[in-house]
Amino acid sequence: QVQLAESGGGLVQAGGSLRLLCEGSGGTFSNYATGWFRQAPGKEREFVAGISWSSDNIRYVTSVKGRFTIARDNGKNTIYLQMNSLKAEDTGVYYCAAIPNEMGLPRSEAFYEYWGQGTQVTVSS
Repeated sequence: QVQLAESGGGLVQAGGSLRLLCEGSGGTFSNYATGWFRQAPGKEREFVAGISWSSDNIRYVTSVKGRFTIARDNGKNTIYLQMNSLKAEDTGVYYCAAIPNEMGLPRSEAFYEYWGQGTQVTVSS
Protein backbone atom coordinates (compact mmCIF):
# COMPACT_ATOMS: atom_id res chain seq x y z
CA GLN A 1 0.00 0.00 0.00
CA VAL A 2 1.48 3.31 -1.13
CA GLN A 3 0.72 6.44 0.87
CA LEU A 4 1.09 9.92 -0.58
CA ALA A 5 1.15 13.23 1.25
CA GLU A 6 1.15 16.63 -0.43
CA SER A 7 2.42 19.87 1.07
CA GLY A 8 3.49 23.33 -0.01
CA GLY A 9 0.19 24.86 -1.02
CA GLY A 10 -0.88 28.33 0.01
CA LEU A 11 -2.01 31.77 -1.07
CA VAL A 12 0.10 33.66 -3.57
CA GLN A 13 -0.37 36.68 -5.80
CA ALA A 14 -0.55 36.30 -9.55
CA GLY A 15 2.94 36.12 -11.00
CA GLY A 16 4.31 34.48 -7.88
CA SER A 17 5.69 31.00 -7.26
CA LEU A 18 5.02 27.97 -5.11
CA ARG A 19 6.70 24.59 -4.79
CA LEU A 20 4.53 21.60 -4.02
CA LEU A 21 5.90 18.40 -2.51
CA CYS A 22 4.51 14.89 -2.67
CA GLU A 23 6.09 12.45 -0.24
CA GLY A 24 5.54 8.76 -0.84
CA SER A 25 5.86 5.87 1.55
CA GLY A 26 4.95 2.22 1.90
CA GLY A 27 4.61 -0.50 -0.64
CA THR A 28 7.02 -0.67 -3.54
CA PHE A 29 7.07 3.01 -4.38
CA SER A 30 9.93 2.45 -6.81
CA ASN A 31 7.49 0.72 -9.19
CA TYR A 32 5.39 3.85 -9.61
CA ALA A 33 5.32 6.94 -11.76
CA THR A 34 3.64 10.00 -10.28
CA GLY A 35 1.22 12.56 -11.58
CA TRP A 36 0.00 15.91 -10.31
CA PHE A 37 -3.66 16.75 -10.79
CA ARG A 38 -5.70 19.76 -9.80
CA GLN A 39 -9.35 20.49 -9.25
CA ALA A 40 -10.71 24.00 -9.49
CA PRO A 41 -14.03 24.90 -7.84
CA GLY A 42 -16.90 23.57 -9.90
CA LYS A 43 -14.64 21.79 -12.35
CA GLU A 44 -13.45 18.27 -12.91
CA ARG A 45 -10.04 17.18 -11.74
CA GLU A 46 -7.45 17.56 -14.49
CA PHE A 47 -3.98 16.25 -15.18
CA VAL A 48 -1.24 18.84 -14.73
CA ALA A 49 2.10 17.01 -14.97
CA GLY A 50 3.61 13.57 -14.58
CA ILE A 51 7.01 11.96 -14.20
CA SER A 52 8.20 8.38 -14.47
CA TRP A 53 10.23 6.71 -11.73
CA SER A 54 13.47 7.17 -13.66
CA SER A 55 12.51 10.71 -14.79
CA ASP A 56 12.97 9.68 -18.43
CA ASN A 57 9.33 10.36 -19.21
CA ILE A 58 7.84 13.74 -18.29
CA ARG A 59 4.57 15.21 -19.43
CA TYR A 60 2.75 18.52 -18.91
CA VAL A 61 -0.65 19.84 -19.80
CA THR A 62 -0.32 22.61 -22.37
CA SER A 63 -1.56 25.35 -20.05
CA VAL A 64 1.40 24.94 -17.65
CA LYS A 65 4.24 24.28 -20.09
CA GLY A 66 7.08 26.73 -19.54
CA ARG A 67 5.75 27.72 -16.10
CA PHE A 68 5.67 24.48 -14.09
CA THR A 69 8.49 21.98 -13.61
CA ILE A 70 8.08 18.49 -12.20
CA ALA A 71 11.02 16.63 -10.69
CA ARG A 72 11.67 13.84 -8.24
CA ASP A 73 14.26 12.77 -5.70
CA ASN A 74 13.96 9.00 -5.40
CA GLY A 75 16.33 8.88 -2.45
CA LYS A 76 13.77 10.93 -0.54
CA ASN A 77 10.68 9.40 -2.20
CA THR A 78 9.59 12.94 -3.00
CA ILE A 79 8.12 14.48 -6.12
CA TYR A 80 8.21 18.25 -6.60
CA LEU A 81 6.08 20.60 -8.65
CA GLN A 82 7.71 24.00 -9.05
CA MET A 83 5.06 26.48 -10.15
CA ASN A 84 6.16 29.86 -11.48
CA SER A 85 4.30 32.76 -13.08
CA LEU A 86 1.13 31.61 -11.36
CA LYS A 87 -2.21 32.75 -12.71
CA ALA A 88 -5.63 32.98 -11.11
CA GLU A 89 -6.73 30.01 -13.22
CA ASP A 90 -4.12 27.84 -11.49
CA THR A 91 -6.21 28.02 -8.32
CA GLY A 92 -7.43 24.67 -7.04
CA VAL A 93 -6.70 21.68 -4.89
CA TYR A 94 -3.58 19.92 -6.12
CA TYR A 95 -3.27 16.16 -5.73
CA CYS A 96 -0.43 13.77 -6.40
CA ALA A 97 -1.21 10.27 -7.57
CA ALA A 98 0.77 7.11 -8.25
CA ILE A 99 0.47 4.83 -11.26
CA PRO A 100 2.42 1.66 -12.07
CA ASN A 101 5.44 2.78 -14.06
CA GLU A 102 4.70 0.53 -17.03
CA MET A 103 1.39 2.29 -17.67
CA GLY A 104 3.01 5.54 -18.72
CA LEU A 105 1.50 8.92 -17.83
CA PRO A 106 -2.11 9.00 -18.98
CA ARG A 107 -4.20 12.10 -18.38
CA SER A 108 -7.15 10.12 -17.09
CA GLU A 109 -7.29 9.88 -13.32
CA ALA A 110 -8.94 6.48 -13.60
CA PHE A 111 -5.58 4.80 -14.18
CA TYR A 112 -3.93 6.15 -11.04
CA GLU A 113 -4.03 3.79 -8.08
CA TYR A 114 -3.06 5.86 -5.06
CA TRP A 115 -3.91 9.44 -4.17
CA GLY A 116 -2.91 11.97 -1.58
CA GLN A 117 -5.36 14.18 0.29
CA GLY A 118 -4.55 17.30 -1.69
CA THR A 119 -3.14 20.73 -0.94
CA GLN A 120 -4.90 24.02 -1.69
CA VAL A 121 -3.33 26.54 -4.04
CA THR A 122 -4.98 29.94 -4.27
CA VAL A 123 -3.70 32.57 -6.69
CA SER A 124 -5.09 36.05 -6.18
CA SER A 125 -5.34 38.36 -9.15
